[in-house]
Amino acid sequence: MQKRLLVPSRLRRIPAQFSWIDQRLVRDHHIEQADCTALALYLFLLTVADAQGLSYYADASIGRMLSLGPEQVAAARAGLLRAGLVAYEAPLYQVLALDAPPPPRPMAQDGAVRPRARGSEALRSLREVLRESLGVRS
Repeated sequence: MQKRLLVPSRLRRIPAQFSWIDQRLVRDHHIEQADCTALALYLFLLTVADAQGLSYYADASIGRMLSLGPEQVAAARAGLLRAGLVAYEAPLYQVLALDAPPPPRPMAQDGAVRPRARGSEALRSLREVLRESLGVRS
């Protein structure tokens, strides 16, 4: 199918203020982790957040703008927290990056954090772990 602008005079442009919706919200299935009310709150937070993803609207203001009661705002926020889409410390929200967090660093037997293996070292470590767990000798 060939795409064409339906209303060329209304072509979207990047606005002067900072705001966007990351396509990975849908592509990586984050959108499936929250209900419609939580997603309405997420859209609101994306729209009002600064370049660091921070905003500090009070629950009462959010509820008024989204036509939600206090319990609905709290439930929507809880849904976004569970989905890992936002962080919250009253009254501050942070819209979180959709990038997957790095895997935790492996711990040595003495409790020290071991540096991450890179490239072939990571494969060799995985190979060794599999051999050990399966009882296979080199």
